[in-house]
Amino acid sequence: MSDCIFCKIVKREIPSEVVYENEFIFAFKDIHPKAPIHILVVPKKHISTFNDITSEDIPLYGEIIKAIQKITKDLNIADSGYRVLVNVNKDGGQVIYHLHVHILGGKPFKFEEKGE
Repeated sequence: MSDCIFCKIVKREIPSEVVYENEFIFAFKDIHPKAPIHILVVPKKHISTFNDITSEDIPLYGEIIKAIQKITKDLNIADSGYRVLVNVNKDGGQVIYHLHVHILGGKPFKFEEKGE
């Protein structure tokens, strides 16, 4: 998609602080971090949402997992812990419609359940 901000970042049309890249994956620091470490991991292939992953994309998601494992090890948060988050569509908090996985780390996280 020509107007997708993440596609432009992957093509290096928009600058980013890259932390990992291979043939399939591009990972960079979030410009609005929600934790001391906040990395976005995106496939280079444009996939709008988690719901749009097809059976042919399953190996690509394996590449995302391998990238997350390497990044968290390189950033020394693999052992202490981190959060992996995928927002899906409007109610799930997705703002940019290019599949991306958030890695959040560098601090302890709590799960707070909210009642209705």
